[in-house]
Amino acid sequence: MAYKELFVALSMIVTASPLSASQSDQPPATPAPAGTPETKYCLRVDPLPGQLAQTVQCWTRAEWADQDVDVDKVWATDGVRTVG
Repeated sequence: MAYKELFVALSMIVTASPLSASQSDQPPATPAPAGTPETKYCLRVDPLPGQLAQTVQCWTRAEWADQDVDVDKVWATDGVRTVG
């Protein structure tokens, strides 16, 4: 009896595995909230050399654009908050 239950449980796991593997790991594209030219968008950025933790930087859209960052494209994965 225990073998039958184990078999059923393992069968369900094996059946579900391809479904989870086929799903996209990409988050849905969520644009950044609208704001004024003075609104600062806070995004997670990679650690600076010599540091281990990510940091959060808050810049305007124009300042992010100067760094070749499209706020709308990265907001879904790295967006934290807006200020102002």
